Amino acid sequence: MSHLFPFKIKDYDDVLDLELDSMDKFVLQCLAFYQKEIALYTASKANLEFSQFNIDDDVDPLFKEYWCKRLHPKNVAEKVYRQPPLRISLRSGRLNKQDFKFTKHQTSLLLAADSIGKKIQYNCRGFLPNQRQYRMAGLAAIEIAQKVSKAWRFLRNPKNSAKLVRRRDKHNMSVNRGGYCSTSTLSAGSPTSSPSEERVSSGISLSWQDVYNIAVKWRQISEPCDPVVWVNKLSEEFNSGFGSHTPLLLGQAKIVRYYPYYLRTLEAAKTIMLDLKYVNNAEDRAIFLTDIEKLKKIEVASSCSDLYNVVGETYWVATRCDSIAFQGRRLEGTRITTQNVGKTGFDFAIRTPCTPSRWEEYQEEMTAAWEAICEAYCSDPNPTRDSNALDAVKAAILRMTYYWYNFMPLSRGSSVVGYVVLLGLFLAASMDVTASIPPGVQVDWEAILSPDPGTFVDAVKPWLYPSVKMSKSLKDYADVSVAFGTTGSVVAALTSADT
Repeated sequence: MSHLFPFKIKDYDDVLDLELDSMDKFVLQCLAFYQKEIALYTASKANLEFSQFNIDDDVDPLFKEYWCKRLHPKNVAEKVYRQPPLRISLRSGRLNKQDFKFTKHQTSLLLAADSIGKKIQYNCRGFLPNQRQYRMAGLAAIEIAQKVSKAWRFLRNPKNSAKLVRRRDKHNMSVNRGGYCSTSTLSAGSPTSSPSEERVSSGISLSWQDVYNIAVKWRQISEPCDPVVWVNKLSEEFNSGFGSHTPLLLGQAKIVRYYPYYLRTLEAAKTIMLDLKYVNNAEDRAIFLTDIEKLKKIEVASSCSDLYNVVGETYWVATRCDSIAFQGRRLEGTRITTQNVGKTGFDFAIRTPCTPSRWEEYQEEMTAAWEAICEAYCSDPNPTRDSNALDAVKAAILRMTYYWYNFMPLSRGSSVVGYVVLLGLFLAASMDVTASIPPGVQVDWEAILSPDPGTFVDAVKPWLYPSVKMSKSLKDYADVSVAFGTTGSVVAALTSADT
């Protein structure tokens, strides 16, 4: 694997040297430029611990912003810090020029990861199977389970619980809300910090950001073509509300992956419009819909064009997302937007902005949701033998998953990261999710279109809960962070097809 880096870089350079005379070459050069930079960064970390692979903190924020926007290299190259040439990257990574061979324990771990990871597959049109992503998901879920279960074992020790209570009382309660698994030290830290085994074993507990960032790093390294970054690490773009854009209908094109949720999204938009009696236009100004005739037209609308004709211009409405942590608070969910794109029709989509104020609200909600999971599991002397305690843990995990999907804090990849963490937390609680996601179900969309976590739990548990089996399999797995301790070994694990 490692000896191929020079060939990969040369291929990227050859593409960048092409004469730019077509849109196809434009796309290829964009891909080549960004992938080359990420390849150089990965090479520099190849023989270092995987914990030191940190795109969010190490890579130039402007580069990440341009990467997300897919700007052409000529507009980017002179404005951002570039990765050193390959010879320097390889030197700093102290790369060993040898093929990576797996031990028996590593092979067993990869087989287990493949089995767990395939549970992320959506059985919907447009979502193709990807063995590399299955392995990524499985290894990430196991690592999450191992780190979380270790933290929970520490917390279940009465001496340590008392110690954490004393630590909690010393800190500002408004910062961390005083939960089992948060300290002000962690809550105030970077969401991209990677917890070490020493920190977990020393009794400093995991934050929700630590847990999700395990999956984020695996998702980042598994597909360097995808710009997967925490949005709050995009500097100015974060402050101006950088967000995702997922179209269901684009002109005359029905987006094959998401169009099955078109009617439900349309009905959600109608409900919001009838409830609030206003929408927001492209400049975020309110357009009031108090006229009785307009409300009647909204009620019988059967397409996004019908709604657009009522409003008369580009508009958006925000889905409802009720808070559990703060009674009466309603978070801004996802924006359902309709935009006239001319003769071709309409852009009917969901957009999720991430502004500092929205980020702060969801961070508080995620902190409370994570603490609820830890309390549900750690407060019971033997939760694995108490069905009521296990049901409480399941529901708490789903509630945090609900807020994650409405939060959407990554430039992309939030969907798979959310489900990987769900699988990992169930595994940490000695529960295996044995069923695949049912045909036609996309878990993130179920969350986005649910007005509160209870509705989401009710939608998911009929197929999820019966598939959950008690299991002690986690004890049989080698420690992921030891078995694949270096960045190079992680790349090899994801690339190998021999197991």
